[in-house]
Amino acid sequence: MGMLRVSGVTKIYPGHSDADEPVRALDGVSFTVKDDEFCSIVGHSGCGKTTLLNIMAGFDEATEGSITLDGRSTDTPGWERAMIFQDYALFPWHTVLGNVSFGLEMKKVPKQERRAIAMRHIQLVGLGGFENRFPHQLSGGMRQRVAIARALAVEPHALLMDEPFAALDAQNRSMLQDEMVRIFMEERKTMVLVTHSIEEAVKLSDRIIVMTRRPGRVKADIEVALPRPRSEDDPQFVALKARIRDLIHDEFDLADVPAAAAAAAQRAAA
Repeated sequence: MGMLRVSGVTKIYPGHSDADEPVRALDGVSFTVKDDEFCSIVGHSGCGKTTLLNIMAGFDEATEGSITLDGRSTDTPGWERAMIFQDYALFPWHTVLGNVSFGLEMKKVPKQERRAIAMRHIQLVGLGGFENRFPHQLSGGMRQRVAIARALAVEPHALLMDEPFAALDAQNRSMLQDEMVRIFMEERKTMVLVTHSIEEAVKLSDRIIVMTRRPGRVKADIEVALPRPRSEDDPQFVALKARIRDLIHDEFDLADVPAAAAAAAQRAAA
């Protein structure tokens, strides 16, 4: 269970005032994430990646079109979808065990059962022995492991991730990417990742959706056939990374150049 279908999704935000033009964030976005597939969405800042993820999660509504998971609309939040955020979003007053157990408690899973489920997922993310620590006692990488365990513990059909490793240093980011590959291979969930890192997308994904600049449309839907684990030095890895980089850079608007140059000149003169 976990086929995610995005069908003609358009999102228009009204202007801040009557004088402002509406903002078209997404325009006719369509693609399908197969059951148990890892899909990444990449593109320029402001192309609507997070907006699309929020519609998948039920935190926002599409102006037109629809998103379904296993044939059911995602227009409201549900336990079949779990979100991992960039800033961890942990409860500081709960321990690691308390944070991972939280969703299970909300689902009214019996206490003994939810402890067993939570402990299994704490072990899964490599935090055995830290279950009684509080978030402020953990490193950033460890906090994100807690967030991953909490999301997986409720047994979602789809795991949605919004730049989950962006706040980490390079070493921790690489380590958690490797852990995410291991967890994906063990858990086999449908996963959707929004990321600015092309390298991260190639390292983790079965499929990569490349978005245009705003309004966001699907520019390319690329299957990643490389075997796991993937080496960043593999010529095929390097070639795919370059292909995606070129697709994104093709979106650069030359009209931005004079404006950027003028802004730079003003800063230099100040």
